[in-house]
Amino acid sequence: MPQQHHKFTVGQEVSFLPSASDFNVPRGTYRIVRQLPLESSGYAYRVKNVNDGHERIIAESQLAAGSGLWVPTPPPRPAAPAKSRR
Repeated sequence: MPQQHHKFTVGQEVSFLPSASDFNVPRGTYRIVRQLPLESSGYAYRVKNVNDGHERIIAESQLAAGSGLWVPTPPPRPAAPAKSRR
C-alpha cells in the first residue's frame, strides 16, 4: 500500500469547499496552521480564516490549493535619526 502524505503544508493558503451541512462556515481563504494525524476518514487540518482569524478543523477533502505559501511581511525599519546641522 502506498504511503500517504498531507496534501497541504503549514502556512499554505487554501480555499474551503463547503458541503451542504457547512452553511454556517464562512467561505473564503484559510491558512493551514497545523497538519493533523491520519484518521480513518483521511487527513484534516487546523486552519485559520485570513479575514476573521477564526480557527477550525477542516478535512483535506474540503480544501483546494490557494495562492501559495504565506510569507510574513517584516516590520518596517525605524527611520534613521535626523542629522542636526549647526
